[in-house]
Amino acid sequence: MPGSRYRSYIISALVLVISVLLFTTIPMVKAQDSGDGKLVYIIPIENEVEAGLEAFLSRTTKEAEAKGADHIIFEIDTPGGRVDSARQIAELLQDLELTTTSFIVNQALSAGSYIALNTDNIYMKPQANMGASGVINQDGTAANKKAQSAWLSAMKSAAESKGRDKLYAAAMADPSIDLPEYGAEEGKYLTLDPDSAVEVGYSKATVQDRTELLNELGLNNATIVEKEPTISENIARFITNPVVVPILLSVASLGLIVELYSPGFGIPGIMGLLSLILFFYGHVVAGLAGMEAIILLILGLVLIIAEFFVPGGIVGLLGVGSVVGSLIISGQDIGHMSMSIGIAFIVAIIASIILFKSIGMEKGFFRHIILKDQTSTELGYVSSVNRLELIGLEGVTVTQLRPSGTAVFDGERLDVVSEGGFIQSNKLVKVVKVEGVRVVVREV
Repeated sequence: MPGSRYRSYIISALVLVISVLLFTTIPMVKAQDSGDGKLVYIIPIENEVEAGLEAFLSRTTKEAEAKGADHIIFEIDTPGGRVDSARQIAELLQDLELTTTSFIVNQALSAGSYIALNTDNIYMKPQANMGASGVINQDGTAANKKAQSAWLSAMKSAAESKGRDKLYAAAMADPSIDLPEYGAEEGKYLTLDPDSAVEVGYSKATVQDRTELLNELGLNNATIVEKEPTISENIARFITNPVVVPILLSVASLGLIVELYSPGFGIPGIMGLLSLILFFYGHVVAGLAGMEAIILLILGLVLIIAEFFVPGGIVGLLGVGSVVGSLIISGQDIGHMSMSIGIAFIVAIIASIILFKSIGMEKGFFRHIILKDQTSTELGYVSSVNRLELIGLEGVTVTQLRPSGTAVFDGERLDVVSEGGFIQSNKLVKVVKVEGVRVVVREV
């Protein structure tokens, strides 16, 4: 049948997408063997600093230690990113027992400069810079004083941990520190160019490229292993971006809502399911979501489906709560995740209102659970006969009316009710009103 064939195509598409996601976790490695016995790992730190980058660095640094690497070079080009992720990365770097070098190929700003300060050596290309490490919120405003104070302390500690002067790290995060000789007058964050970085002792030297860097480090004959993020890690970095998360959840809610109003299972439902799959896939790869989040999600979906068969509404509320809970515990920041879920709910409500007004409940899933048949008079259904022809007829009471009883009219025995008072049996009465099955009489 065409319907079953269509459903099989949809299921096959979903299976294919999931299979691709599962097989994209294969690491990408480029190795150059020179045979002098030393092993150097080169790991890029690019784009924004977030949970996906943290997961990538955790995997590659652990691999470097397991393989017995002598040195790790981090090639940095980042405008900064999340403070919490930068702190996790810094902790990871501080725990490494092998030599680490930051090679700033373009920029190491904000969280990027903090990561560089937690490595043993810093080298820079001629056009590179580092610094400008003030803490700002996602809306672009300055963070509160507590957050700024904690970040300032972290910057100074990172510099001191590797034997560098903490003054310049502090000036990168505190605009009140006046260093006009380095272009950081009061009110401006310090940003070091290669010459200034060498002068203050932050950078060892300025080098043109990786080959010159390896010569400076005495590693020009070492075996080089270049690490690159897997496709799944790149997907995770994109999906866990704070801008992408609310968009993904909104698409998921919109797709599932539209699917409820669509006959069969089609493109809207696929969009909704794929959005949810991508969300949890990215957050699992990034190390933000564990099995507890997946179990909570599955439980929630089962309860929501059960709500259509179990009256009361409590099961559905528990299901929605479980799904929301799974999303919240999968996020890196509870506040941001709550905002993203709120946006998705607003989108779902607006879509529901628009679809209800334009389509109603005549199509889609609702057509299976909403009774549309009517017992109308046109179809021959009559709830009660309104016998208006009885009005004016006279008859005799068979029983006492207290106020209801029985009377006979033209040989037909009827249940009647008096107009108000008591009427004895065998009294002459007259029908004065008929309201459905209620026949009202008055004594003559």
